[in-house]
Amino acid sequence: MSQADRSAAPARRTLRINLHALGPLLALIVLFLIGIALHENFLSYANITNVLARSAFIGIIAVGMTFVITAGGLDLSVGSMAAFIAGLMIMVMNGLLPVMGPGVGVILVGVAAALLTGLVAGAINGLLVARARIEAFIVTLGSMGIYRSLVTWLADGGTLSLDFQLREIYRPVYYEGILGVSWPILVFALVALVGEIVLRHTPFGRHCAAIGSNEQVARYSAVHVDRVRTATFVLLGLLVAVATIMYVPRLGSASSATGVLWELEAIAAVIIGGTVLKGGFGRVWGTVIGVLVLSLIGNILNLTDAVSPYLNGAIQGAIIILAVVLQRGRAALR
Repeated sequence: MSQADRSAAPARRTLRINLHALGPLLALIVLFLIGIALHENFLSYANITNVLARSAFIGIIAVGMTFVITAGGLDLSVGSMAAFIAGLMIMVMNGLLPVMGPGVGVILVGVAAALLTGLVAGAINGLLVARARIEAFIVTLGSMGIYRSLVTWLADGGTLSLDFQLREIYRPVYYEGILGVSWPILVFALVALVGEIVLRHTPFGRHCAAIGSNEQVARYSAVHVDRVRTATFVLLGLLVAVATIMYVPRLGSASSATGVLWELEAIAAVIIGGTVLKGGFGRVWGTVIGVLVLSLIGNILNLTDAVSPYLNGAIQGAIIILAVVLQRGRAALR
């Protein structure tokens, strides 16, 4: 190899790395331009805020999923978990209404119940994966069926609805905010900011990447592998609870259909954002962009009526497959 070829090789590698990092952002920009070109109302305040608010639920969950996948795990139960938490939360608040009366106190107890349920559910998944040495795919596939069945049982096959008096009190959590920005969007932004800092600039984040890259080496490096892996699932469970807390006042109900395909959307957003599916590398800011990419695709399809909204799941599944294929292609080129 000549001197010129040797000097050009690092430049090509640098360019490839930069394109890999900027790819999701470029895709977001392209989608944004397509939306502007295809529909006159795409840039309207109502449409943009609607896209961001709907993105917030999946986005909050996807931040937690980023930690789990970075550490070499996977959680298929988040949609069912959200449905179960929502149903349990509604039942707790409705049950306390005759005792405490309609007020913020009942809502706060419901929020506490949701957070506790998310923490326990995440801890169960994490302990089964880390301590019992069961594959995360198997554990969360099983818990997905359990939570979905439980919420169906609690609702007796129907729908659990929040009492109208409580719904009026709880409603502002979704529909109001600060300076025209709703609370779900603000909470999503805060969770993403904290998540990026934790993943990139704390020992916990570095340990997640180390475990996902090579678990045995991480153990030799004095990383508490079981503790860290369990913590990622606990964190995800808490964030599922936070997303559910923001979601319940939107409809004021929960059923077996609540949270369907949320796990697919969260995983798709994480992979689109550049987090490696096998673990070892993750980035929360990329996950945020992945969430927005998926939301814009759905929004553009709905605005233009180009494709039935019932095919959104098929499109997201295809995107996951494509993203993984591209990841493997980049790995083969290294």
